[in-house]
Amino acid sequence: MSVHRSGTSHPPHAAAPHRTRLPRTRPCAVCVLLLAFSLLLAHPVRAADVPPRGSAHMGMGVIPHDGQGGLPTPGDAAQTEGVDVSSHQGNVAWSTLWSSGVRWAYVKATEGTYYTNPYFAQQYNGSYNVGMVRGAYHFATPDTTGGAAQANYFVDHGGGWSRDGRTLPGALDIEWNPYGAACYGKTQSAMVTWIRDFLNQYRARTGRDAVIYTATSWWTQCTGDYAGFAAANPLWIARYASAVGTLPAGWSYYTMWQYTSSGPTVGDHNRFNGALDRVVALANG
Repeated sequence: MSVHRSGTSHPPHAAAPHRTRLPRTRPCAVCVLLLAFSLLLAHPVRAADVPPRGSAHMGMGVIPHDGQGGLPTPGDAAQTEGVDVSSHQGNVAWSTLWSSGVRWAYVKATEGTYYTNPYFAQQYNGSYNVGMVRGAYHFATPDTTGGAAQANYFVDHGGGWSRDGRTLPGALDIEWNPYGAACYGKTQSAMVTWIRDFLNQYRARTGRDAVIYTATSWWTQCTGDYAGFAAANPLWIARYASAVGTLPAGWSYYTMWQYTSSGPTVGDHNRFNGALDRVVALANG
């Protein structure tokens, strides 16, 4: 017999509250895999997109950043056709290019302080042997070593100059970083300083002012559209369109224009802003 104590309220047969149990779910293995795969497609591994060091070449960033349009009007007698090449093209058919009207060429010699073009001799000497006026270019990597160090490396590995009427001054290829951040992790003022160091050292070693190859959009982004090199350094502008467009600050005209990466024989084709005698004049300094 149950005993009821005063002051308590405890029914002798109170039922416990009913709790609804939800069924336990297990993760679907296939669903997890599908989710992971979709994320991988949406955010690919960036390392796979980075080319190997040394493989950079003139204009490789132009189409991804600036796009491409039409081609310039053919047959302009006041301009002279040229090409630029690197190890990307391998052994070049220079006689074919000469027969097509190409009269000048630039050949990649170096990159940073760690790379020399294994095809340099065939390309640099081959263009000369068919009669072209030719020069060498350096692909800048301002995030690896200083401007002066890279200028020395360039001169020591094919980037020199001689007054023979057939050798163009060296060119500094300064454009989007194919291996990382577009401006190589530098502020605009630090980039201008790096470029100045390269140009000053190149002039000290060769007696010539180097050509600057760049794109207006990169120059604006990474140097703040600096105008201080225009008085001494010829401009080689990169723009794949029917017109050259706006030039970087300070330059009122371009000396060379890379207008396509899909031209005959080697891809990269250019126009010198003048007849052949002006190409020779630049070579002679």
